Amino acid sequence: MDHAVSLVQSYLQLNGYFTSAEYPIVAGAGRNGFRTLTDIDILAFRFPSGVPVQPGRNSPQGIDISDVDPGLGITTNYVDTIIGEVKEGRVGINSGIRDPAVLKAVIGRFGNPTEEDLKIVDELLKKGIATLTSGNVVRLVAFGAFPPGAPVPPCRIISLGHVLNFLQGYVRRHWSMLRHLQFKDPALGFLMTLEKARRGGAGRRGAEGVEVVPAVGEERVARPRPESQARRNKPRDPK
Repeated sequence: MDHAVSLVQSYLQLNGYFTSAEYPIVAGAGRNGFRTLTDIDILAFRFPSGVPVQPGRNSPQGIDISDVDPGLGITTNYVDTIIGEVKEGRVGINSGIRDPAVLKAVIGRFGNPTEEDLKIVDELLKKGIATLTSGNVVRLVAFGAFPPGAPVPPCRIISLGHVLNFLQGYVRRHWSMLRHLQFKDPALGFLMTLEKARRGGAGRRGAEGVEVVPAVGEERVARPRPESQARRNKPRDPK
C-alpha cells in the first residue's frame, strides 16, 4: 500500500470510518475479458453513531473514536461516504475518479436505485457532495502534501500535514491506553514507535541518548547533566 494512502486510512479509521484502500473498479472488455478502469485510493464510510456507547466498568474497551476531527466536516445525521484521492505531492483528482461510469459503480455499491445514479453522479461532479435517495451523503475528498498545482473539481481538500498533526495529537492524548497495544497498521504502528522513542528520550543515557558501558572492573564515567537539569538541582539561595 502507498505510504500516503496508509496515513490517510489510519486518520479516517480513528475518526470512526470503515475503510477500503486502493479499491479496484473493474469493467468488462470484450468476450470473457475484464479491465480495471481505475483504483479508488480510499473508500470510507461512517455510520451516524460513529461514537460508540460508553461501556461499563468491566466491559472491554475499544480504541477511542470520539475525538473527531472537525476538519473532516462529518455529517452526523446520515451515513457519510468518502471517495478519496490521495497524492504524496500536490493535491489533485485523477480523471479516472471523475469518470461517470466509475462514480456510478461506486455509488451502486451502496444500494442506491439505478435510475437515480446519473442524477447523483452529476450532482457529485458539480458540487463535490451529493445526497443519495436513502439520505446517505457521498463526498469527494482530496488529500495531498502540497496545494493543487492546477484547478481541481469541487471537493474538500485535506493536507497530509493536517492528517499527520491529527494522528500525532491523537497518539499523545491517548498514550496511556495506546502504549499497551500492538498495531498491525503500518502508519499508526510507525507513529507509535516514534512516540515511544520521543518519550524515552535519553533516559539514563544522558542528554545525547548515548552511553558506553565500561568493561568489567572499570569505573563508569558519569556524563555531565543537561543544563536544564543542572539548574533544577542547583541548591537554592537561602536568602
